[in-house]
Amino acid sequence: MSTELPPVVEFAFPGPLRDQLVAAVLSGAKTATTGLLVEYERGGEELPVVGARWTVVDSDGRPVAVIETVEVRVLPVGEVDLAHAVDEGEGYTSVAEWRQGHESFWHGEAMRAALADPGFTVDDATLAVAERFRLVVVF
Repeated sequence: MSTELPPVVEFAFPGPLRDQLVAAVLSGAKTATTGLLVEYERGGEELPVVGARWTVVDSDGRPVAVIETVEVRVLPVGEVDLAHAVDEGEGYTSVAEWRQGHESFWHGEAMRAALADPGFTVDDATLAVAERFRLVVVF
């Protein structure tokens, strides 16, 4: 039996937001996440696929859990629904709240630097990768 861990998935950048998101994964409150298609394209990464497993790491890069992808949808940001927003486990009660929180992150200095685009902005047509997952194991 292999003890090798699946590839790493990082929620946000290291720091308070990642700590909050990882805690929500560990508690079971967070069962969905949203990235931007452009992040995958510019990073040369393949999109997640159903059945893929990922090692969740904390802000110190320590493995804390394994999750498994159960659904992947590529859709315009303007079409993200309330169920997805709620399942992100961040306390959103409306799509507008979800959008505001995510745009603050996506328009932030760290994301713009990661994308090498200081003027990067998101609009209704920007393609998002909406992923659902299940918690497999907590370390």
